[in-house]
Amino acid sequence: MSALKESKIFNVKDLIAYFLVAGTGVIIQLISSSLIQDWFDISWSDSIVPSYIVGFIVGFILTKLFAFDARRTNQARREMVKFLMVAGVSLAITKMFTVGSFWLATDFFGMEIYTVKLPFAKKEVNLTEMGSYLIGMGFSFVSNYILHKTFTFKSTGFYNRLKVLIR
Repeated sequence: MSALKESKIFNVKDLIAYFLVAGTGVIIQLISSSLIQDWFDISWSDSIVPSYIVGFIVGFILTKLFAFDARRTNQARREMVKFLMVAGVSLAITKMFTVGSFWLATDFFGMEIYTVKLPFAKKEVNLTEMGSYLIGMGFSFVSNYILHKTFTFKSTGFYNRLKVLIR
């Protein structure tokens, strides 16, 4: 057996399931980002947070049901609090690496901004922004997988300690 299959964090079944769930989240986030830009006439970088929130809601449901075999844990409230905490970290990672990689490509390396007109789209798609967004999501994917696997959908005692602090 390979070390990847034997690892408790990186087992193949969970990794594939999470990749499929996260891929669905990426598609939802990209579509909602584009719609939010159009509806509210905001920049692509300003659409990251609201589209992330849309993806967060769908992501929690799909992750709980399909990714980590947590559909029958009866811990939805606990998992949602933890999921929200991980989502906050993930949002910061997504925003930082998206904006950072765009700056690095365009300002630091002087790369041109590339756009393409798709036959079914009303406006041009900025490939440089899209690539930067995918880089941010990629870094977020890795951190999310590890944090959800080791924290969100695992009983760590954290939620009970948090409830005591809040009361």
